[in-house]
Amino acid sequence: MSRSRPDLNVNIGGVKLRNPVLLASGTCGYGTELLEQVRFQSIGGLVSKSITLLPRKGNPMPRVAECTSGMLNAIGLENVGVRTFCDAKLPEMRKLPCALVANVAGSTPEEYIEVVEELDDRPELAGLELNLSCPNVQSGGMEFGREPGLLGNLVAAIRSRTRLPLWVKLTPNVTDIGTLARAAEDAGADALTVMNTLLGMRMDIRQRRPMLANLTGGLSGPAIKPVALRMVYQVAGAVSIPVIGVGGIETTEDVVEFLLAGASAVQIGTATFRNPGAAEQAAQGLAAYLRQSGMTGINELIGAGRK
Repeated sequence: MSRSRPDLNVNIGGVKLRNPVLLASGTCGYGTELLEQVRFQSIGGLVSKSITLLPRKGNPMPRVAECTSGMLNAIGLENVGVRTFCDAKLPEMRKLPCALVANVAGSTPEEYIEVVEELDDRPELAGLELNLSCPNVQSGGMEFGREPGLLGNLVAAIRSRTRLPLWVKLTPNVTDIGTLARAAEDAGADALTVMNTLLGMRMDIRQRRPMLANLTGGLSGPAIKPVALRMVYQVAGAVSIPVIGVGGIETTEDVVEFLLAGASAVQIGTATFRNPGAAEQAAQGLAAYLRQSGMTGINELIGAGRK
């Protein structure tokens, strides 16, 4: 067994990462908010919160609710808008010692395209992640990700307007995620992020009404891990491009499960609210797991559970 440090480097559709563990969109803000809690040089990268063409205030309060083994959120894509993101946020984000991926959202194809064109020439960015799966907005987002034709047309239009690697984040709120994954691949996606939150709800039994002002929200956290793992396994068998697993990942053991299922990288989100160092700890544990298993590199683990 080699005692040298295993090779954790991965290339996710053109985005080079020192290790396959990233912070997930919507859970780490613009990254700079976590400077005192996260050692960014120990993770592969971060995905920004969703960026839209114009600033968004998001949904009314209350928009977060705890639930068994997870949480519901209906933030509604609150963000500063692409121009402020480029002018004020990216100059600070570029100081973070990890790969930066911008998550892009919109209400219409034209809005997606305008945002992508604004971001295309930004040297700070290693890639883009298209949010075609947000369940907490009235238009755009998930509606594009539910129908293969709409999804394919949008991905193809964006692919023709950017030189950056393009990841597509898929919704789990569909019947056949494999069909959507193939549509995204055929349209030019470089990688697929699987999956976004599941649509859920909670009731306040004292007020006798939904806990969230939006009525429903996206369920995240450990409760959704088995669903996310199944979808990663399914998508990895349907496409030839890399898959990034996300959903309920907290520990090194969780990361290993997703890699065995066919993910080439993972994103950790909700776990960071309780433990901001979760991603760093998972990455460190991954190196130890490989070493203890006698593996010299991460590629020996990716997809090994499918053989």
